[in-house]
Amino acid sequence: MSTEKANNLSRGSLRLADRDDEAEQPRPSLPRQFVNFTFYHVRPEWHFLDEATRAAGKREFLDVVESFRRDLLLHTYSITGLRSNVDFMIWRIGYALDPIQEMTARLNRTGLGRYLEVTQSFLSMTKRSMYIDKDNPDHVEDRLHIVPGQAKYLFVYPFVKTRAWYSLPVEQRQEMMDEHIRIGSQYRSVKLHTTYSFGLDDQEFVVAFETDEPADFLDLVQHLREAKASNYTLRDTPMYTCRQRALAECLDALG
Repeated sequence: MSTEKANNLSRGSLRLADRDDEAEQPRPSLPRQFVNFTFYHVRPEWHFLDEATRAAGKREFLDVVESFRRDLLLHTYSITGLRSNVDFMIWRIGYALDPIQEMTARLNRTGLGRYLEVTQSFLSMTKRSMYIDKDNPDHVEDRLHIVPGQAKYLFVYPFVKTRAWYSLPVEQRQEMMDEHIRIGSQYRSVKLHTTYSFGLDDQEFVVAFETDEPADFLDLVQHLREAKASNYTLRDTPMYTCRQRALAECLDALG
């Protein structure tokens, strides 16, 4: 690079490209990921099946889930005893919707799947390729890529802002979001995941918080209620408290 060109770049000045400059290549688009949180509840009829039938149904369900780990990042959580209408949740992350649909169809055909109801399913996307697989040696965690499912607890809920929020000046919205960031920085044990659902699902965002300390999350949410931006929250329920467990543990809790 010539000295003149370097000086121009350092000053941030605008100029016509030199004839010998290479044609500027279009910036590659960053791949996005689909994110799905699916909540399951077992129907009462399940408990009237004999033990061998239930064991076979759970084994079949588990085998199907494991077969999709090559296509999707998968994390499982038990909600048994924490809500009346949900028993467990599967967090799925991938670059296409087809594996999510195929996995769901195959789960529906298992012995257990016939007795499961999906009580809630949130679909969203990342703004970039955000999640990586800790078991893949080619994936290195950095500032832009994170390994999900690293804490004991996950708190998940949909989020919708009022239309008035979007009519505010950008500077005013940024000021309120800066306040949110300052509050969040006080709770370093809590990791926030924000994904986007505009046009994909009923909510605008799906937010999920990972932590080993539920009390810290409770204090964070209470603190955020006092922030100015909370005046523009239209809906942030239902909220789910999820305890990370191996899928086999989640299924054993069904009885």
